Amino acid sequence: AMSKSAVKISSDLLANPLCEQEPAFLEMVTAFDTAMKRMDSFNQEKVDGLALAGKWECWGCRGLVEWFSSVFPSLNVAVKRREQTLQDYKRLQSKVEKYEEKERTGPVLAKLHQ
Repeated sequence: AMSKSAVKISSDLLANPLCEQEPAFLEMVTAFDTAMKRMDSFNQEKVDGLALAGKWECWGCRGLVEWFSSVFPSLNVAVKRREQTLQDYKRLQSKVEKYEEKERTGPVLAKLHQ
């Protein structure tokens, strides 16, 4: 979608009357338009290749993670480990907040600084 937008922008720039007045600007815009069209065709080839290979499940992040997980099993382990660590962090953070709200006595301060 982004490369399609870039192609549209470059086409609009080429239609600008300033291109007729300034040859240097026309040259730059033409080069930009050519580059954007090449990028768009390259991206389209990649998408078509993935679709033909049957490995492109969906455009969402979840589909990409699932595909990478099947290709790189260690990624799945790392994602699970990260989720577990994040849950542990949230649990411990809530404990700290609970102790910070309590009255500042000796035992509470000791647990807070562990």
